[in-house]
Amino acid sequence: MLTIGLIKEGKIPADNRVALTPAQCKWLNKNSTDFRIIVQSSANRCFTDSEYRSAGVEVKDDVSECDVLFGIKEVPKDQLVPGKTYFFFSHTKKEQPHNKSLMREMVKKKITLIDYECLTHDDGQRIIGFGFFAGVVGAHNGMMAYGNRTGAFKLGRVHEVKDYRHLIHTYFGIRLPKIKIAITGSGRVAHGLLEIMNLLGVNEVEPFDYLHRCFDYPVYVHLKGRDLYERKDDGTYNRDNFHEHPEAYRCCFPPYAKQTDILMNGVYWDKNVPPLFSVEEFKDDSFKIHTIADITNDTHGSVPINLGDSTIADPIYGVNKVTLEKTAPYLPGSVDLVAIGNLPNELPRDASRYFGEQLIKFVLDDLVKGGSEIISRATMLKNGILTEEYKYLEEYAGVK
Repeated sequence: MLTIGLIKEGKIPADNRVALTPAQCKWLNKNSTDFRIIVQSSANRCFTDSEYRSAGVEVKDDVSECDVLFGIKEVPKDQLVPGKTYFFFSHTKKEQPHNKSLMREMVKKKITLIDYECLTHDDGQRIIGFGFFAGVVGAHNGMMAYGNRTGAFKLGRVHEVKDYRHLIHTYFGIRLPKIKIAITGSGRVAHGLLEIMNLLGVNEVEPFDYLHRCFDYPVYVHLKGRDLYERKDDGTYNRDNFHEHPEAYRCCFPPYAKQTDILMNGVYWDKNVPPLFSVEEFKDDSFKIHTIADITNDTHGSVPINLGDSTIADPIYGVNKVTLEKTAPYLPGSVDLVAIGNLPNELPRDASRYFGEQLIKFVLDDLVKGGSEIISRATMLKNGILTEEYKYLEEYAGVK
């Protein structure tokens, strides 16, 4: 019988999400005899130890007996149990500098790493993640920041409400001014962004109308890959070609920056993908954007003025348009930025429930049966050795 452990989060600041909720664990225990679940005791988790115990789940401090360990964020190096199989978001796929030592420690400890971010369907679409709720919270925070800057309306904090259902009730009676909002991306994050636009009564318009018309009510434009990028040589766009050769493309967003009040960014990005705008364009007087909610949140990434993470406690900072230095929010001559790395933590119970549903539907059964193509594609390390698909990380992982 396979033993699965839900580990407590060790990264600072603490994350309070979990891969499986008490109700989901109870359902799994009732409907399967192929594995059992143990939950590591945690004081910070959004579901308490007593909630798991009430669901009939064993809770203990030491989960080293488990065959497979499920976390959420990066596991601190000193908490890695040698020889174990881990599922978590490692943030190493793009050779992120701050996690190089973590990758090397996993190699040293002969860890098998299966990264949630790399769990994909055959066509490359991601299977599992918190993107929808990242989009929901990111959209709310972006609107909140703009309301705070202009005084036109007032939104409270997401983490102060009990759950998503209660958040929806806070939108009743909110009247928005005639603003233009640009939404980028086509995945789960974008779906969350669109959800909040619809709840707030913002109307969608086509790209041409967005660029060439004035409206006396709030509108948004939804810009997907083919709206945002085109090949430098012939002006065409192909999704697969773009992901294989992003350096061959230019970004078409700059005209929108001249018509937009709020940017909600949810595009895929890596180091070869062109940014939405250049620093020079940001500095230009024609750059109209006042508020950016960067849900993708790569420092100096698709939003090149992203100067690093903000936090749930202090979610908004300004960027001076002349010096590019970080400032307090809402100052004249600055643009406000929301760049929180753990947005779904503001709705942790809803986000965990959503995440667990995907895990049960697409991963657990295959895991118990010994694996699948989906799991193989997401296995970055096997007993501390980089798998074929991730050999490009050899230098990063310290094995070359």
